[in-house]
Amino acid sequence: MARERATALLLDLDGVLRRFDPAVAAGVERDYGLADGVLLEIAMQWGRLRPVLTGQVSHAQWVDSVADALAEPAGGPERARAAVERWQRYRGEVDTAVLDFVREVRAAGITVGLGTNATDLLDADLAALGLVGEFDVVVNSSTLGVHKPAPEYFQAACVALATAPARVLFVDDEDWAVRGARAAGLSAHRWGGHADLRYLRAALDY
Repeated sequence: MARERATALLLDLDGVLRRFDPAVAAGVERDYGLADGVLLEIAMQWGRLRPVLTGQVSHAQWVDSVADALAEPAGGPERARAAVERWQRYRGEVDTAVLDFVREVRAAGITVGLGTNATDLLDADLAALGLVGEFDVVVNSSTLGVHKPAPEYFQAACVALATAPARVLFVDDEDWAVRGARAAGLSAHRWGGHADLRYLRAALDY
């Protein structure tokens, strides 16, 4: 039995629409005498990350916890805080080809949502990146209190899109998120780069 044609698009932010240059973190680590990759290693520890992605702690509190964990290797709490603050000032870059695609899809009358595991800094990030108003809805895990790939996240996203799950096409660069979306009844595609845009246009059939 063929799937219903998607009439709404739900797009991930990091790894799809926003990119981070790894040279930025590498430069901070080099200048502060930190091991390669330690900033992300500490920041992304699930026990530390999950509370900020579900709104239990603020972005600022999460940043403080990363700095605290880096105090010893950085040579003291002040150096650790300076390193983390410098790293955090870089908020990434918009993939303009993906943004053009979002605009094209919306112009065709298809509802587009941003579906992301993010902190309470998301609104400020969208403003800094010039993305305010580029989506019909924004589904932020820290606002919902639940993160991808939980079925409750995708259920809430479909409600926000006012679209049945079978009619939503979800795009994410992480396989676990794609599998979670499919389990929740959405169509889902794992993002691999700009070559995928042709497939997504065909799937949306506009």
